[in-house]
Amino acid sequence: MAYVCVIGCGFVLVGCVGDSRPPRRPAAARVPATAVPGSEHGPGSEQSGGFDVRAENARPGAECGLSQLGPQNAVQGWLDQVGIAAGTPVRLFASTTAPSLTVSVFRTGWYGGRTCRLITTVGPIPGRRQADPTHNPATNTISAASWAPTATFPTGSWPPGDYLFRLDASDGNHRYVPLTVRGPSAAGRVVILNAVTTWQAYNAWGGYSLYHGPRGFADRARVVSFDRPYDYGDGAADFTGNEEPLVALAERLGLPVSYATDLDLHADPHLLDGARAVISLGHDEYYSPAMRAALTAARDHGTNLAFLGANAVYRRIRLDPSPLGPDRLETAYKVAQEDPLYGRDDARITANWPSPPGANPESSLTGGMYQCNPVHGDLVVTRPQSWLLAGTGLAAGARLPGLIGSEYDRVDLAYPTPRPIEVIAHSPITCRGVHDFSDVSYYTARSGAGVFDSGTSAWVCPLADVCGPGTGGPDVQRAITQITTNLLTAFAAGPAGVRHPAVDAVPAEDRGGTAPGEKN
Repeated sequence: MAYVCVIGCGFVLVGCVGDSRPPRRPAAARVPATAVPGSEHGPGSEQSGGFDVRAENARPGAECGLSQLGPQNAVQGWLDQVGIAAGTPVRLFASTTAPSLTVSVFRTGWYGGRTCRLITTVGPIPGRRQADPTHNPATNTISAASWAPTATFPTGSWPPGDYLFRLDASDGNHRYVPLTVRGPSAAGRVVILNAVTTWQAYNAWGGYSLYHGPRGFADRARVVSFDRPYDYGDGAADFTGNEEPLVALAERLGLPVSYATDLDLHADPHLLDGARAVISLGHDEYYSPAMRAALTAARDHGTNLAFLGANAVYRRIRLDPSPLGPDRLETAYKVAQEDPLYGRDDARITANWPSPPGANPESSLTGGMYQCNPVHGDLVVTRPQSWLLAGTGLAAGARLPGLIGSEYDRVDLAYPTPRPIEVIAHSPITCRGVHDFSDVSYYTARSGAGVFDSGTSAWVCPLADVCGPGTGGPDVQRAITQITTNLLTAFAAGPAGVRHPAVDAVPAEDRGGTAPGEKN
């Protein structure tokens, strides 16, 4: 058990939004043993120097699920860093109404069928209800930066990975706090990218998110702070439902993985140097110019990209420090004219990427364009001969029930679109009364990199069969797991376009479509 310094007895809880996404699940839920077809150590599973995921996953697993959430202010917490390099101390700020609190730290992965390993436990710590958060009325920013730290965790022995701190209050209530531990280098590895800026955008803890305030969109926050808990996903935001199922699959496959957050991508333009692939997970919407430039540069140097969601790289943001450190404040006015920098520094305006000033549609990177929400429909296969569908048994016209939604992308050649691009599934849907299509697409870049866009925000949840009603089931789980396995193993082997060049195949409906739907 690692040494943990308890430096206070502190803790409060205060109180994302209506944008529908797959329901979250306790991270201890198991992926069925039949979920991954074929070998557990397929192509691309060799380990480069440093962290060996197969050795890590040979360690004993543990249950890390939550048995009782209770009221939101019963127990909750946040960390002074969203992602760290191993060995960097991290401070927990926790609040509870219970007499005491125990903190257990778990690494998520694939441990013989379990998805967690216990790293350390500290406590019981005397409980404390922390001060109410502050509210900046100019930007409707909510902050709990006045909270006293509860415990400091040295992390020198922690391997790279995605972590969950489980806060167990003595009254039986629980919450998670997420953390990413990155490795020393991404070279030769598949980088799993946690979309923490999107998590924070939807976080309405304290009453405000980038989507709404108490009176709706007009009084939403324009700046949100990482110095506060998450109010959804059992305290882990989007991780347990939209990201952890992919982590479990990648580690079960024995791939040479590494981990990072999109804040790391913003801070370090060389973060992805030499990476074989970057995996963007279920909802990766909020991107600073530096983040987008780093991802584009990686692609142009042969790094494969997979967008396992929809609506990726849609919001343009900027990041600023809080009293606790750099990149702790996320600004997104969404309406360009509201941004104080409008007309003064348009390169830093926080409008949507496809919108002026400086419009730069996400399709030039992802291949698809965000269209509309909410929708719920079946995925329809159009190119069963694609290498991505090998082993699925799916024929042209095959349907995967409920897999499209709640947000979707479509290839639209009226916007900048890399070629050749291959539409593998072209699924008819209706959104807000308009008939349209959702596309699963794959293109290859001049560098040899392959880029995949799932075209739906419900791609990750079937990997663990934790989607909402009408989505998923054993047949969908098997198909999506096989396609994702094909994708990950090929991307882990190097530039996928060399072995799997895209075939230019775009349905007629995509060759000159309509503008994407705006989103609040």
